[in-house]
Amino acid sequence: MGLDNCPRCGKLYAVNFRDVCPACIKDIDEEYRLCSDYLRKQKGASIHEVSDETSVSIKQITKFIREGRISLVGVPNLAYPCEVCGTLIRENSMCINCRSRLVHDINHKPDQRKAGDSEKPPSSVGAAYRIMDRLRDRN
Repeated sequence: MGLDNCPRCGKLYAVNFRDVCPACIKDIDEEYRLCSDYLRKQKGASIHEVSDETSVSIKQITKFIREGRISLVGVPNLAYPCEVCGTLIRENSMCINCRSRLVHDINHKPDQRKAGDSEKPPSSVGAAYRIMDRLRDRN
């Protein structure tokens, strides 16, 4: 059994399946109960309203949503922030704009070769074969 410091409170604890100490697990479960009770009563609440009324951080509410503990079905105004720009979204971890920008950046790398360039294999590939040949000759 391993020991670690709780990332939430800093106390030393025996590592468990939730990666926080037992006291923080109780606190997180209480925060979840507060959020779910509030959302049952106020189905039109936004994430900011839930955070203000329950004193639970937006980060923790987002974690509840991503873990599947809080469902967005039946709660039309509840959305969480995009991990890149902070725009409120209801699915995935990035908004459409950030996702399309990421795809564009990946597809149009600045070091991408021009169409007319001949493609040569990296020089290290040939070196690997020579080394293997040398090792075979030793046997």
